[in-house]
Amino acid sequence: VQLQASGGGLVQAGGSLRLSCAASGRTFSSYVMGWFRQAPGKEREFVAAITWTGGSTHYADSVKGRFTIPRDYAKNTVYLQMNSLKPEDTAVYYCAAKYDPFTATAGLYDYWGQGTQVTVSS
Repeated sequence: VQLQASGGGLVQAGGSLRLSCAASGRTFSSYVMGWFRQAPGKEREFVAAITWTGGSTHYADSVKGRFTIPRDYAKNTVYLQMNSLKPEDTAVYYCAAKYDPFTATAGLYDYWGQGTQVTVSS
């Protein structure tokens, strides 16, 4: 299984970015696809997740109403649409996958992509 994350960059506060996570190597039915982030000096934290088949979504309180996690079956890709970005959203963002059910615990995810840096300037 390979997860390829992309789409990070530098954006001003209030702006938007869309991250992509392209998955390959197996079928992902009954999988949960998640996004996590890690800021310097902090632990990796849950951001958002979606169940691949049912489409149930989960969000950290800090991003509710600002981030969404759509998926594209045909492209085997999960996105993280980030709107109204804040400086505190600055971090390296990682996509991850695990078999159902959903959990926000990073250590329980089996597959990880490389990180992509998101920097939000004030």
